[in-house]
Amino acid sequence: MGVFSEFKAFAVKGNVVDMAVGIIIGAAFGKIVSSFVGDLVMPPLGLLIGGVDFSDLAIVLKAAEGDAPAVTLAYGKFIQTLIDFTIVAFAIFMAVKLINRLKREEAQAPAPAAPPAPTREEELLGEIRDLLKARQDQG
Repeated sequence: MGVFSEFKAFAVKGNVVDMAVGIIIGAAFGKIVSSFVGDLVMPPLGLLIGGVDFSDLAIVLKAAEGDAPAVTLAYGKFIQTLIDFTIVAFAIFMAVKLINRLKREEAQAPAPAAPPAPTREEELLGEIRDLLKARQDQG
C-alpha cells in the first residue's frame, strides 16, 4: 500500500472529517464570541467602571524610544480573553449537557414491547394453515 493510498484512507475516515468540521466551526464560533465580548459586553462593562476600555489597559514597562515601541503588559486584553474563554467554555458546557441529557433520555426510553404470545385460537389457525398447505403440496 503506497503512502498516498494510506493517507487517503486516513483522511477520509469519519473521525478525521468530523474533527476537521469541528475545528472549522470552533474557529468561526470563537470569532463570534470574540466579537460578542469585544463589541457588546466590554463597552457597557467599561462604561460601568468609569469609561475604561479594557483593551487599552496596560502597564508600561519601558517607554518607547525612537523607533523601538514601548514594552507593555497588556492585562486588559488578557481580561477580555478570559471573558471570551468563559463564554466559550459555558456554551460548550451547555451543548455537552444537552447532548448528555438527550442520550440519557434515549437510553431510558422504554424498549419496544415484545409482541404478545399467540392465543390458543391463533395457534389452532396456524396449525390448520400448515395442514392445508401440506395437503395442497401433496395433491
